[in-house]
Amino acid sequence: MDIPELLGAGLVLLLLFVTGFLGAKWKIPEVIVYILLGIAVSGLLTDSHMVHFVGEVGIVLLFFMLGMEFPLKQLVGVAKKVTPAGSIDVVLNFGIATGICLLFGLDLISSLLIGGVVYATSSSITAKMLESSKRMANPESEFILGLLIFEDLVAPVLVAVLVGLTAGEEITGGALALLMGKVFLLTIVAIVLGRYLFSKLGPFFDRHLSSDVFILFVVGVAIAYGGFALYLELSEVLGAFLAGIMLAEVKRSHQLEGLVVPLRDLTLPIFFLYFGTTISFSEGVPMIGLLITLLVWSIAAKIIVGMVGGRLYGLSKKVALRAGLSLTQRGEFSIIIAALATGTVQAFGSIFILASAMLGIILFQSAPAITKRLFKTKQAEQKWQVPS
Repeated sequence: MDIPELLGAGLVLLLLFVTGFLGAKWKIPEVIVYILLGIAVSGLLTDSHMVHFVGEVGIVLLFFMLGMEFPLKQLVGVAKKVTPAGSIDVVLNFGIATGICLLFGLDLISSLLIGGVVYATSSSITAKMLESSKRMANPESEFILGLLIFEDLVAPVLVAVLVGLTAGEEITGGALALLMGKVFLLTIVAIVLGRYLFSKLGPFFDRHLSSDVFILFVVGVAIAYGGFALYLELSEVLGAFLAGIMLAEVKRSHQLEGLVVPLRDLTLPIFFLYFGTTISFSEGVPMIGLLITLLVWSIAAKIIVGMVGGRLYGLSKKVALRAGLSLTQRGEFSIIIAALATGTVQAFGSIFILASAMLGIILFQSAPAITKRLFKTKQAEQKWQVPS
């Protein structure tokens, strides 16, 4: 017997509430509990167009709000400050991870997709854990947040490129040039609209922000520009991020976030739930050797990024190590990349994300104790070292 869609939607929201509530009580990130819920109910929600569409709106609003954090001038300033650490991050976590996959015999597209899954630290998990562990005032928090911002800038472009490469076309110089041309066009249009249109609309926004219908305009801009990116055969994530940058030029981001947050918080969990429904363990854990190798490398690479990039940023050795140990969890961006894959590669990416997130949470929570013990031991060795 088929149940009405309205009843089904209500039951899904109630399930999300219960799992999110329990996750918060047990200090498990919501991203993880929603994915696990999706795995649990996958038999009931497989191929649900409505769940997929609502989840897509959620991820569009997430990246739209990320974009609103960065007016163009601030964007350039942040990028310059963390570029050395961010560049090391891209090379180690995307570049070398892709190379490891190629060495294990995977084809280029699959290797690039898994490299993308390995790349970025989870912004949502990390920010929430910094806040809940009362480490936001620590010296490494500025570096960690700056690196997350750098990844948030790279992520939409990387997704757009991978979407183009997974569209079934041959990887040729001409195809790549066309793809980058589309990314350039989408970016330039957003910058021009932001600088010459939205920057002059401050008074209009002030007059109508309190209107009940104004949320339709704001969300409409986000979804429409995300849809424009899809029309260009790019990623809606890139379009949404650029739409946020456009509206950031109005200089009313705080008020606009107040409008969008409730809708984002309603739809984003459904994206993670939908992703969970796509994960299948019917064939067991695929490519176990590669999985273990990438888990070990992904942790080591983030620690190197923290230690080397943190030192370049101006942190002490101890603080830089603590930062590196706090960067190992993967989350929402990795899920977006994994969702582009199919079959074995998607299953592999899903298992990697869950394992990495769990290990990352443990390392994050243990980072202060680990660094304290290591540097206490080092100081003791130096103290008792007899000069020759």
